[in-house]
Amino acid sequence: MRIGPYQLSNNLILAPMAGVTDRPFRQLCKNLGAGMAVSEMVSCNSLLWGSEKTKRRADHAGEIEPRSVQIMGADPKMMAEAARYNMDNGAQIIDINMGCPAKKVCNVAAGSALLQNENLVGQILDAVITAVDIPVTLKIRTGWDTANRNGVNIARIAEQAGIQALAVHGRTRACGYKGDAEYDTIRAIKQAINIPVIANGDITSPEKAKQVLDNTGVDGIMIGRAAQGRPWIFREIAHYLQTGEKLAEPGTVEVREILLGHLNNLYAFYGEYTGVRMARKHISWYSKGQRNGAAFRQAVNRVEGTEQQLEMVKEFFEQILHGEEMAA
Repeated sequence: MRIGPYQLSNNLILAPMAGVTDRPFRQLCKNLGAGMAVSEMVSCNSLLWGSEKTKRRADHAGEIEPRSVQIMGADPKMMAEAARYNMDNGAQIIDINMGCPAKKVCNVAAGSALLQNENLVGQILDAVITAVDIPVTLKIRTGWDTANRNGVNIARIAEQAGIQALAVHGRTRACGYKGDAEYDTIRAIKQAINIPVIANGDITSPEKAKQVLDNTGVDGIMIGRAAQGRPWIFREIAHYLQTGEKLAEPGTVEVREILLGHLNNLYAFYGEYTGVRMARKHISWYSKGQRNGAAFRQAVNRVEGTEQQLEMVKEFFEQILHGEEMAA
């Protein structure tokens, strides 16, 4: 799959997720088989650009290319400035967020709220594409609500403006993350335009990835929540698409090593105080479904220091390994 001058190693992409797809997680997913990973949203409000949070979101040091940064806002001029700012700070692809269903985003008429105003969508796309000389991509939902699935119209506006790839989450804004994603609108979008289309929503297994690719004819797959605590899902899907065979799940030792490496990268990136707090959600995801996982999560979430957090994680995995030896 190709986006502008960038030939991706495959057609599997990590979705942008606020508070999740920081540099350590993007790197991890790329190392485990993602062809591209999109950053967390960066606001188009220039007053926030100097904040620690935004600086971290724009930090791509050592990241596997291409570096894709998502921007969010509802004002064409401000979005153009945000695109230029991120390009100057190392972004190689600018992604525009018109898919986020969060109330605090939609209440300022950004994210998926923009789908209600097709004229404004066109103005924002034109402004951003004119402002930068790197590829611009777009993420949308199928529409504002089930009575207004205007994804095909938006896709045509995007192609005409010069958008180089379009990711579509198979739900409307009104659906949030409830119910099942629908792929009929995504298939209709793919049939209506000639730029690469990427399907997103409820793709949780290699089999589902293949089914969505086959049924919609899209060019790529975007994985979001299914990669939380399972970053190896990308290599599992890639292997299945190439061979038709399922790759074995990683063993307990490998999961432990992946998690410990991830934690150390979080501490290095954020420092101790924030690193420990950012690590908590990831530890929770990795430990889901494990024996005594709930008790472990309750205990580890009270810990304030990196050393203690690491020790507790190691101890938890020792207990799992011990249980596996006993069972064998």
